[in-house]
Amino acid sequence: MTTDAHLLPDLGNPWTLPGVYAPQADTRLLARSMQAERVAAGTDVLDICTGSGVLALLAARMGARVSATDISRRAVMSARMNAVRAGHRVRVRRGDLAGPVTEQRFDLVVSNPPYVPTPHGHRARSHHSETAWNAGHGGRWAVDRICALAPSVLRAQGVLLLVHSGLCGVEETVRQLYGAGLQCSVTERAYVPFGPVLTGRLPWLRAQGLIGADENEEELVVVRAQRI
Repeated sequence: MTTDAHLLPDLGNPWTLPGVYAPQADTRLLARSMQAERVAAGTDVLDICTGSGVLALLAARMGARVSATDISRRAVMSARMNAVRAGHRVRVRRGDLAGPVTEQRFDLVVSNPPYVPTPHGHRARSHHSETAWNAGHGGRWAVDRICALAPSVLRAQGVLLLVHSGLCGVEETVRQLYGAGLQCSVTERAYVPFGPVLTGRLPWLRAQGLIGADENEEELVVVRAQRI
């Protein structure tokens, strides 16, 4: 399904500390996919790379029992504060991907991880900035690891919803998830104008052949994978 960016859900303006990823078109596209799943009271949901926590809060509003993780202390603080402000119970834990919840299995796992291709040797301008999107030369540093861990965190019939840019290889994500034994498909696509990060890297991205000379929009996709 292809979606115009202006039709995506409005998730409001959560409070975030500097350096924490605020909701953008990819967040809203993933929220749309979440709303299509059977999330209700008793559903166990995990939000990996939660950032501001808005997707975890959406699941909580739908009645789910929600856990959320992020490696950033500032993201964990932001997500916890937003949960308090919204009056929802969300267990937010700091750690790498699903590391803090390895003892659990979930009905639904959602993730909006870092996925922007990053030049070799690139360094963030500060110890806070850019960590929310830099994802290695191919943009797959986190995506590959989420594909690998998905079977171990999903219950039978559990679903993974993973959003990322077309720049880091949609076919590779599908291939890896199939290889992990999951049923997999691309369920959402949207096209959005390049933001500041991609605009700043356009010469490098074009030199890598990731963006054509006449392209001015980024493709976003949601990949849905289910454990059978």
